[in-house]
Amino acid sequence: MGAYYDEIEIEDMVWDAEKRVYHYPCPCGDRFEITRSQLADCEDIATCPSCSLVIRVIYDPLDYEDVSEEEESTSEDEDDVESNDEHFDDAMEKLSLTDEAD
Repeated sequence: MGAYYDEIEIEDMVWDAEKRVYHYPCPCGDRFEITRSQLADCEDIATCPSCSLVIRVIYDPLDYEDVSEEEESTSEDEDDVESNDEHFDDAMEKLSLTDEAD
């Protein structure tokens, strides 16, 4: 693939912790995205989900060698969050509201 819209250094991209992606503004109004696991796999192409443009991400692959280990520990943390959500759902089921008439 040789037709990149641009080449962007990873330091110029923004990490979105919620979506777990680096992103960079795309001219179409959306944003280019690439994950840490893609970077760990030496993939350097960030894509825009709304158009056909792609950018090449300039980064040091050695910085992302241990990403798979980090993601495994993060997925365990996400399991804890799901457990908390289940607890919240149980509490909501037990909640009863009464209408107080004056």
